[in-house]
Amino acid sequence: MAYENLLYEVKDAIAYITFNRPKVLNALNHTTMEELDACVGEAGRDDSVRALILTGAGEKAFVAGADINELARHTPVDGKEATLFGQGVLRRLETVGKPSIAAINGFALGGGCELAMACTLRIASRTARLGQPEVKLGILPGYGGTQRLARLCGRGVAQQLVLTGEMISAEEALRIGLVNQVVEPGELMATAEAIAKKIIANAPLAVRFSMEAIDRGLEMPQEEGLYLEATLFGLLCATEDMREGTRAFLEKRAAQFKNR
Repeated sequence: MAYENLLYEVKDAIAYITFNRPKVLNALNHTTMEELDACVGEAGRDDSVRALILTGAGEKAFVAGADINELARHTPVDGKEATLFGQGVLRRLETVGKPSIAAINGFALGGGCELAMACTLRIASRTARLGQPEVKLGILPGYGGTQRLARLCGRGVAQQLVLTGEMISAEEALRIGLVNQVVEPGELMATAEAIAKKIIANAPLAVRFSMEAIDRGLEMPQEEGLYLEATLFGLLCATEDMREGTRAFLEKRAAQFKNR
């Protein structure tokens, strides 16, 4: 399927989603969010896809934020509708059951930072800059920034970044836990691919259930989270992949997982 604002490619079990509006620093508009929703759905349905890597076209930006021309025309009603739609798209990315890696190759501001936070992991180029500058436009983060940032980095950090609207370096993002790793620009995609391949080598159902346990467990009291963990562990004990994984370990060979 061809997209207007995104490039989509599947190679070696990895779905690559590239935001392709370099003239506007890959800014997000409604069409782009609709296409992202379609891409995530396509990757979710494709059994050959085991991981996703999201990045931006060009060297300047991952996603520099919302399309201000479109944003400036929002009324209270369609502003809320657009925000809810965007939140839903990013939540689908977060819960598609396949790990996603944001390869942050430049500016990740506003909706771009929120998009990165909805990914499972974030790898940043040393030249990347991240932030939630919405207050400078008289609005607040609307694609989950007020929620995910606090969960990733803590309440105090979230308050400072959101209320000041300041832009931070990749190194500072690493220090506060906003990104997982910082690499040189030329190593960004290779690093993201290497991590994706390490994940792909593991049992798909085990990866999926591990993601679910972490995601849902964060919203639960610890005791309920532990019960969820035990329940998912029990389900995995009924899978062919669990039997294959344990057998392969005992036989000192590489496991051949079948997602069953």
